[in-house]
Amino acid sequence: MSQKLLFGFHAVTVRLKVAPQSIRELHVDASRQDQRMKQFLAKVEEAGMRAIESDDDRLQQMAGTHRHQGVVARVDAVQHARSLDDLLDELTEPPLLLVLDGVTDPHNLGACLRVADGAGAHAVIAPKDHAVGINATVAKVASGAAETVPYFMLTNLARTLGELKERDIWVVGTSDDAPGDLYQADFRRGTAVVLGAEGSGMRQLTRKHCDELVSIPMMGGVESLNVSVASGVCLYEALRQRRG
Repeated sequence: MSQKLLFGFHAVTVRLKVAPQSIRELHVDASRQDQRMKQFLAKVEEAGMRAIESDDDRLQQMAGTHRHQGVVARVDAVQHARSLDDLLDELTEPPLLLVLDGVTDPHNLGACLRVADGAGAHAVIAPKDHAVGINATVAKVASGAAETVPYFMLTNLARTLGELKERDIWVVGTSDDAPGDLYQADFRRGTAVVLGAEGSGMRQLTRKHCDELVSIPMMGGVESLNVSVASGVCLYEALRQRRG
């Protein structure tokens, strides 16, 4: 099974909670004696694990960044559903999917995963090309959501959207020039929300495979939102409708 690194309190704490058996090594900064570290070490002890005391240089070398917060773990990759089809087959409620077309910044992906987790999206989908995969930076920004939200990188995004439509999942794309806004859309049915990269937006082929295009109202001087913020606006509108 492949291994990877997690760092930061949020990302490692979520792994301790959902899959402690997958943690192979857990390193902490021995010089940190603050309350946050004490609380974290108590959770480590509750999970029946032992932390390895290291120094900042060692942790920075492992994490590849100084923003490790004094916590770095070497872990086995957690297996989500084997495929998107498997996940959809197992659902007992209308799917809510986030599709990211061309998001290459790990900070943006991490924030999108965090939003998807909070709003109850069942998965995040991206193309294998022109997209970032899950790495330590993504996991850190996602604050644990990289462990809980399935992330599928698929070879042909247009074909995938077509297959979703065959499952009666409505594909809603976001575009500044859409005729209506997202508050006119019906998110209570099975829905895939598609957002493009900042600046370039969705690719034309992706746009053609959308059942409906909606815009996010912009009332000020700014023309568009960051993709993670736009994801949050759309997914929480879907949550609002589904809970209403």
